[in-house]
Amino acid sequence: MLKCRELVGKADQYLDGELLLRERLAIRVHILMCHHCRRYLRQMGALLRAFPHRHDSASDEEVCAVMEHLQQHADKQDEPA
Repeated sequence: MLKCRELVGKADQYLDGELLLRERLAIRVHILMCHHCRRYLRQMGALLRAFPHRHDSASDEEVCAVMEHLQQHADKQDEPA
């Protein structure tokens, strides 16, 4: 049987529909018996619906743009007044 810790590790994939049938069934069986994980998945689902445009990681271009902006801001801080 799936353990709570394992369910938490797969919650995002489950809610995104990325798991195999066997894994989805294991989670469904688990949440039938575990009210804590059932509540956890319900709360995670609510968060995903509240913030549908989440990004798992930033692109290289986004990282470079942010780093450049931070460097420009730091350079301005170092300039004499």
